[in-house]
Amino acid sequence: MTSQIPGTSTGPDRHHGDLPDELPANAGRAATGILIVLMAQLMLVLDATVVNVALPRIDSDLGFGPASLSWVLNAYTLAFGGLLLLGGRLGDIRGRLRLFEIGLAIFTVFSLLGGLAQTPGQLVTARALQGVGAALAAPSVLALLTTSAPDEAARNRALALFGAVSSGGASIGLLLGGALTDVGSWRWTLFINVPIGLAVLASARRFVAETPKRPGSFDLVGALTATLGAVAIVWSLIGTPEHGWLSVRTISGLAVGALLIAVLARTEVRHPHPLVRPHLVRNRRRVAALAAMALVIGANLSMFFLVVQYDQRVLGLGPLQAGVAFLPFSLGVFAMSRVTPWLIARVGPRVMIMTATLALVAAYSWLSFVDTTGSYLASVFGPVLIAGLATGLAFMPITATVLGGVEPEYAGAASGLLQTTQQLGSAVGVAAIVSVYAAGAVPGEFVPGAQAAFLTSAAFSAAAFLVAAFALRAPRGDHAPARVDAPEPGPELDLAA
Repeated sequence: MTSQIPGTSTGPDRHHGDLPDELPANAGRAATGILIVLMAQLMLVLDATVVNVALPRIDSDLGFGPASLSWVLNAYTLAFGGLLLLGGRLGDIRGRLRLFEIGLAIFTVFSLLGGLAQTPGQLVTARALQGVGAALAAPSVLALLTTSAPDEAARNRALALFGAVSSGGASIGLLLGGALTDVGSWRWTLFINVPIGLAVLASARRFVAETPKRPGSFDLVGALTATLGAVAIVWSLIGTPEHGWLSVRTISGLAVGALLIAVLARTEVRHPHPLVRPHLVRNRRRVAALAAMALVIGANLSMFFLVVQYDQRVLGLGPLQAGVAFLPFSLGVFAMSRVTPWLIARVGPRVMIMTATLALVAAYSWLSFVDTTGSYLASVFGPVLIAGLATGLAFMPITATVLGGVEPEYAGAASGLLQTTQQLGSAVGVAAIVSVYAAGAVPGEFVPGAQAAFLTSAAFSAAAFLVAAFALRAPRGDHAPARVDAPEPGPELDLAA
């Protein structure tokens, strides 16, 4: 059966090699569209870390002070994580390409204004509004990838590349941020988004098909409770390193967040057009995959928070060198993305996730042995490379499991749910790792607290392994090879049989 996206024509196939013998005539256009969408995803992901290595320069130029400097990162995370579910539902109702373009335009404009900021307040405001734009655009990325792929094989390759971009983008952000800060100015860590955003906006509509608008009312109560609940939880977790887990601020914020999520759950089972479809979170395998994603993301945060500091404070590397030190992670992720589509068809997602999480346990346990006499090759290179390979192995099967069997009209909502889980996992990871680090730290020394923090990341990875081992089992009586079903064919995508 020939796959076709509306608005394209069929014709004889002209490309062979390692691709299927019969390719739809729109394959080249679809591949270009997938590349454009992935470029936007890379920009959105790396922006969470691209300013990390520039923070000392930002502090020096704008005079933030140690307490407020973290909001350069947290303002983006808070807005991004809090509005993702809303962005996913808006895309489902209003058209995903349209909302992708609106979100990307907002992100690009405030990247420019952030680079021009002259005060701390201006920069933090710009970063928050970047997060708003990212939250509107990001849920549509996965939906546009699945609806742009001309067949199931192309869909799996697109999901593998999405996993590589999403998991490798953070380390690429460190590398790019270090290079731009060393060669030019911290402002270029924000300016770099402008030409990329403009290029994507100029070309997206030529190569990416719009999805149909879905009828239905908008769940205003669900939108408010989901957004405010996620914001309350992320805000509380972000502040735990400074205020403590048992502080009034943390406990009250988490309680408010939990109350709002409870109201959301009650609303969603009654509303005719809910923001979060109840059936999406009634599937045991999907919920398990979401939990595994949050744990893997949480574990990986030790790399982007602690290894950067170890490289600079103990090994004496500069910003650019610290970014380059993460190349093994990025290369491992992208190398693994080349084989994950082949692996998932042969061994299934559960085996891949279990293998990956065990490798992460080994990598973070290795990092827990860092000391003041170590070297980059002996202490950092090996575990960073293993973590990159393992992360690349895990992301594609987790993503495919979350999206497997989701009806096309709810792909945006499922994508928003996945990426909200990633942001919450990131916030939990930062809070737990920094709190453990602070508890074991010795003033003037880096290593003592870092050892326990890396073991915390190993514990997160071990928990993800247990989730995959026990909650991702195939239903009893299903003896077919493990695989992830593609979304059911819908109006915008007819998958090849």
